[in-house]
Amino acid sequence: MKLSLRQLQPADITTITHYWLTSDAAFLEGMGVDLTKLPSPEEWSQMLTEQINTPLAQKQSYCLIWEVDGNAVGHSNVNKIVWGEEAYLHLHLWFPEGRKSGFGTELLKRTLPHFFLDLHLQRIYCEPYALNPAPNKTLEKVGFHLEKEYITTPGWINFEQPVKRWVMHRVQFEALYGPLQDLPVPTA
Repeated sequence: MKLSLRQLQPADITTITHYWLTSDAAFLEGMGVDLTKLPSPEEWSQMLTEQINTPLAQKQSYCLIWEVDGNAVGHSNVNKIVWGEEAYLHLHLWFPEGRKSGFGTELLKRTLPHFFLDLHLQRIYCEPYALNPAPNKTLEKVGFHLEKEYITTPGWINFEQPVKRWVMHRVQFEALYGPLQDLPVPTA
């Protein structure tokens, strides 16, 4: 099994839109999504196209596609980017059969160096729904530190909810996995 990642491409827009708009309502609500806030397919396309066309240093969101044996299976993105400082992480496996497989943990370990290096970040936060065990377990396995649990509306498509705020500092990542080295930006 070969795990890899690459930058978001125009061909991924349909798949990501499909993931958000056709996933089971209970699955999405289990992630903390307010179904009434989901954008239309046209709005998804516009947002993702803008992300693809924006230079790295100016991106408001930066997405890497996760692949297993050359097949796209999910994505991880950061938003709320403060260049050189911090960003907020999101992780998604698109297909039920890929969840609970261990892919997410391994792909996240490979993704984090790109976010740290490409955006010159010092820390990465993630605020999953506290009642959604999957991302919380994955973050803990990768070595994120649980900072606090509180109630907020963590994103523009979420309802107010309890979240667990996890953080990974660059120096913490290097202590766990070794020094970050210059990596080529994943191909488009």
